[in-house]
Amino acid sequence: MPRPKRNLLATLEDALTPPERLPENHVLVRVVKAAGSNLYNVEQPDGKPLLAELEAKFRSTIWIKRSGYVVVDTGALADRANKLDGEIVNVVSDEKAWRKMPYW
Repeated sequence: MPRPKRNLLATLEDALTPPERLPENHVLVRVVKAAGSNLYNVEQPDGKPLLAELEAKFRSTIWIKRSGYVVVDTGALADRANKLDGEIVNVVSDEKAWRKMPYW
């Protein structure tokens, strides 16, 4: 059964509005390329590459394009022993609003 439309709209609304500040383990990164099923190669501002997994609430709801920006939680997957460096927790859809924030 498909997810209710209200859940989809709430997910989209969360992605449109930028947070006031980012938590300490969240990083704003640029998407380099899709690496597979819900996996993305991303690049930090200092040039360090990361492999990030798309959070379950965004799957089949929001599509991420190359050279787009996302917020990655680097502490979410720290307890798992695998090749993933983080989890995508927010997708920048309105870049103009996000660029006005102090953490950009």
